[in-house]
Amino acid sequence: MAILKILKFGDPTLRKVCRPVTEITPRITMLLDDMTDTMRVNEGCGLAASQVGVLRRVAVIEVEDGVVYEMINPKIIAAEGHQEDVEGCLSNPGESGITSRPERVTVEYTDRNGEMCTLTGEGLLARAICHECDHLDGKLYIDVQIRPVKDKKKR
Repeated sequence: MAILKILKFGDPTLRKVCRPVTEITPRITMLLDDMTDTMRVNEGCGLAASQVGVLRRVAVIEVEDGVVYEMINPKIIAAEGHQEDVEGCLSNPGESGITSRPERVTVEYTDRNGEMCTLTGEGLLARAICHECDHLDGKLYIDVQIRPVKDKKKR
């Protein structure tokens, strides 16, 4: 497995819309593995393929140790409630902001085995699902940021 280079804010690739995955190939499963390793090494809780320069609708999320959601072509199908909390991004290290997100979301996606899955997440998991799906659409957390976090010691 490889640790991939994470693109930083300002790279135009992060603003591009990712294309759907039409076939799960060994290249896609290797991408999932490499993205998971990259996310963990960088101590993140999610990573979208666009953040590593691959414009495909692929994301990985791990908000609970050892529970990795590998999402191919994720689509949020329901959202409810409201939460405001601190959000950061591996593509913008050392910075964060208060964002507004749904408290609960339901996402449909395909897993690495080609199985259709549905996942409902609340709190941090809902926030991570929204964050990674936004990346796949060329959006960044600063687009939904209410205000930046000034005092980094309070994060």
